[in-house]
Amino acid sequence: MSVEFIGYVSHQESSEIHLPQGSAVNPPYIAAVAQAHEYGGFDRVLIAHSSASPDGFQIASFVAQQTRRLGILLAHRPGFVAPTLAARQLATLDHFSAGRTAVHIISGGDDTEQQRDGDFLEHDDRYKRTDEYLDVVKRSWTSETPFDHEGTFYRVKGHRSLVRPVQKPHLPVYFGGSSEAAIQVAGKHADVFALWGESLAQVAETIERVRAAARPHGRENAIRFSLSLRPIIASTEEAAWARAESILARATEVVKSNPNFTRRPSEPKNVGAQRLLAEAAKGTVVDKRLWTGITALTKAAGNSTSLVGTPEQVTEALIEYYRLGISTFLIRGFDPLEDALGYGRDLLPLVRAAVANEDSKASAKELEAVQA
Repeated sequence: MSVEFIGYVSHQESSEIHLPQGSAVNPPYIAAVAQAHEYGGFDRVLIAHSSASPDGFQIASFVAQQTRRLGILLAHRPGFVAPTLAARQLATLDHFSAGRTAVHIISGGDDTEQQRDGDFLEHDDRYKRTDEYLDVVKRSWTSETPFDHEGTFYRVKGHRSLVRPVQKPHLPVYFGGSSEAAIQVAGKHADVFALWGESLAQVAETIERVRAAARPHGRENAIRFSLSLRPIIASTEEAAWARAESILARATEVVKSNPNFTRRPSEPKNVGAQRLLAEAAKGTVVDKRLWTGITALTKAAGNSTSLVGTPEQVTEALIEYYRLGISTFLIRGFDPLEDALGYGRDLLPLVRAAVANEDSKASAKELEAVQA
């Protein structure tokens, strides 16, 4: 099982400790961050989605033009364009990126944010719509003949796309969501299921839930798993924890000066955020070095938990997740550009070497079992 690293490219410089400044679309910054990830050895970068963000398809196309090897993970929210159109858009992007595109399906867990774009479906209905949406998208990507579709949310007659993805049978589909409705759709459709940075026990539980949902579809062993984290590394453990405390202090000041930037206006309704807050309630540090300081401050506003320590210590923590079945790590820093370079220099090579060692030991055990 190989390991994959995904970074993050935003449309402008911002984080919990950096208020956005200037134009909402900053092409030089986007290019610099994308190239830093490529130089650092990342496999992909996530381009996120929200009801206020610039258009992700255009940012993804720009990132593809600015890089040569780096893969793209484009967050996409079903329900706002027809699935047949989305299929063609994604397939076209896959051609312009020379087969480097994957899609991250985000059905939406926040009613308020959904309604800003005119979507008033209830939570579970959004996932039912996503299920049907992906049925149509995948059929558009793969059908050699015109097809009809008549469902609860979409009706298509005689559709056949002239553009197919470069990748076969189709683009990799990443999928997020921790509710039972989300897990059921993931079991049917996900190539990679994405978790936020939960504890080891929570991650093991979620992996089992997703595999159980995939079992009726014959996909129990077909799904890979991704974990999102915010590593904070330094040359010593003491320096790493000091940096974490500094980040929390700076983020607290940002929240005070602009409370709507990094903190939810009310308690989060989506299950993933609720699970993170439940872990944060157990203490500032969970397991050995999973830090929840920013999670508590921002009410789990997205990817907010950190592994804190030296590169070697953070590598050890990541390997514990790898042993549970996590093979993709989506990591980003609080200083986005500088941290991307730091991860590429100090962390990714250590993790890849440790994974190779784990795989070698596993192969040796399998060989011993066969010979016995």
